[in-house]
Amino acid sequence: MIISVSRRCDIPRFAFGWFLERLDAGFVDVKNPFNPRQVRRVPLLPCEGSVFAFWTREPASILSHAEDLERRGYNFYVMTTLTAYPSVLEPNVPAAAAVIQAMKGLAQKITPQRVIWRYDPVFLSSLTDSEFHRRNFAHLAAQLNGAVKRVIVSVYDRYSAAERRLAALERSGVLERSPHNGAALDPACRQLLAELSHIARSQGMEIQSCAEEGMAELGIPAGACIDGEYIARLFGLNAPGRDKGQGRPLCRCAPSVDIGAYGNCPAGCVYCYGLWKSAGSVQCV
Repeated sequence: MIISVSRRCDIPRFAFGWFLERLDAGFVDVKNPFNPRQVRRVPLLPCEGSVFAFWTREPASILSHAEDLERRGYNFYVMTTLTAYPSVLEPNVPAAAAVIQAMKGLAQKITPQRVIWRYDPVFLSSLTDSEFHRRNFAHLAAQLNGAVKRVIVSVYDRYSAAERRLAALERSGVLERSPHNGAALDPACRQLLAELSHIARSQGMEIQSCAEEGMAELGIPAGACIDGEYIARLFGLNAPGRDKGQGRPLCRCAPSVDIGAYGNCPAGCVYCYGLWKSAGSVQCV
């Protein structure tokens, strides 16, 4: 079983203490986000075939407990989203330098193959135009050279909640969205993505897309964040097939169980598909 920790919220950043408590208990009860009365008990034991797929913007807590997780027999890898966008788009994210330092520390402890970088999404705006992305991606990639072997990219998708937040910023005159967002086949976007592909490879990284179409010819083959074949190679397991229950038709991820919950998130990334509020308690689990 592959356990996702978590697509829905940043458990490693905001609720890692809770996660460690659930490891000690050996299970977690997860509510169906569409039917809260439906609860599934998910085992969290280090049994053969189980893998944790961590998703986070701040891997420091995982780094601090990596040796203990390894000692207890847990298989895991870490996907870290690092975009270093202006604060108007990412009001409460960790400093890029600290994130890079933690990713390098993880690479030393668990190998670079188990540390994956997500530059996701590629959001085009008056504050983050193509030239911004070229410079920004190149700088981050150079800093992460040797610490990661895979980077995952995607373009911004128009989720309704994110669209409302972005529209409010536009009305206030803070930024202007680019018409290239979500248009992977748009010439300007294609040129940018091809350049990101070249930059990644020049830094010793393979690059792949997340649920995107039309990028393979740009040097960015379709990939999977929860990559069954990659996980099988990392941990010597049988490769699971594709998760047919994924809502996005182009998603190639293997079946997994997510133990997070949608809710309040203090990170407040404006383009995020998740639900969040600017104030209130963290509701991550």
